[in-house]
Amino acid sequence: MTARIGVVTFPGSLDDRDTQRAIKLAGAEPVALWHKDKDLKQVDAVVLPGGFSYGDYLRAGAISRFSPVMETVIEQAKSGMPVLGICNGFQILTEAHLLPGAMLGNNHLHFICRDQKLRVENADTAWTSDYEAGQEIHIPLKNMDGRYVADERTLDMLEAEGRVAFRYMVSGAAADGYGNPNGSLRDIAGITNEAGNVVGLMPHPEHAVEPLIGTGRTDGLPFFTSILKKLVNA
Repeated sequence: MTARIGVVTFPGSLDDRDTQRAIKLAGAEPVALWHKDKDLKQVDAVVLPGGFSYGDYLRAGAISRFSPVMETVIEQAKSGMPVLGICNGFQILTEAHLLPGAMLGNNHLHFICRDQKLRVENADTAWTSDYEAGQEIHIPLKNMDGRYVADERTLDMLEAEGRVAFRYMVSGAAADGYGNPNGSLRDIAGITNEAGNVVGLMPHPEHAVEPLIGTGRTDGLPFFTSILKKLVNA
């Protein structure tokens, strides 16, 4: 049976189609989900894609968090369903309290778009098992509100429990994608929940799945092959 992975479209989503394509390239079946529909259509996992849902009014992800589909996503995520939030999806996950912390405007107050170098910190989640801890990857990044913040106690907890999934590489030339691009505390680019089924990150792995697009590399494809293997072997 083919694994079915849902991709939610909110008003203002930009990368839902690219995410569906990445899922298909990995060998799973992408399923389009509409934000007003509580029915997840019996999918095995869900991706909240990047974009500017509801124009990022109030705060990025703050309105989408109350979309009808999120009621079901939150319920299923707490029951163990794998959920990936990419960029705006990460912002929605923090607003929904499926992941701790919050996303604020970039510290330089500018939109940033570039290839970004990351270090994989946790390769034991449902979405990262095809990576190796310590692996360095290049993933496209594009955001205005990408600065991850949390209080010191939460940051210490994430570090102690190994829940920092990805970190921005800061040693090297900025022109090569090094450096913290938005002021995220402790150079955090992505985190996971305690169970490892919910992951959020700011860079866009769906733009790095084919050699002819994005970075010209396929460093983002393991996100989607990881979840496929997780679902097939479950």
